[in-house]
Amino acid sequence: MSSHHFVKEQQEPAVLILDTENIRFDQISGLFEWVPTILVSEKALDQVLSWGIKIDVIMASSLFQSENTQLLESQYPVKFLTVENDDFLTEGINHLLGSKHEAVHLVGLSHQTAFELEAKLDLMNLTLFDGNWKYYPVKSGEFKKWFAESSIHIHGKEGMPVEIKNLEGEILLPITYATMIEVPEGITEIKAPGIFWIGEEISAQ
Repeated sequence: MSSHHFVKEQQEPAVLILDTENIRFDQISGLFEWVPTILVSEKALDQVLSWGIKIDVIMASSLFQSENTQLLESQYPVKFLTVENDDFLTEGINHLLGSKHEAVHLVGLSHQTAFELEAKLDLMNLTLFDGNWKYYPVKSGEFKKWFAESSIHIHGKEGMPVEIKNLEGEILLPITYATMIEVPEGITEIKAPGIFWIGEEISAQ
């Protein structure tokens, strides 16, 4: 048994790679530092293999599996997870829930799908990586964090009021399709009457 698999106790967030378009390895390399469980969709597989990281589960159709059985040897002890109708997200999350994972990084998933994930938020912690942005949910409706001077994206139900407070003052505004705000260096507090997501730009590791 390789050390790669020996150390796993589902303590680290798993990494579920759905797509690699607009994702560079140096942006997400830190996710692999503590040897997480890694699931990869068949359409992202070639790119992920080129990164040289060890994959645990390949999510693929029955046809893909039958045409690529050599992967079971070249990537041993990788396993196939059968996914039909390209529903890699649902099958991947269900697999991780079944194996008692409590957190997962979703790579290559549009933040526009965040609302569809909210039913899962009571079951596990989710973080989305969409291009050059990382999104994480605020389930309590209250958020407080120190930021460097930067732009952040507040993503939530259209029209939901959010209260933003930092060194520049306090404002109340409705969430729109792209609620981008400039935050000064220091603590920013955000409150809203429901779940919302915070998006931060990510830089190379």
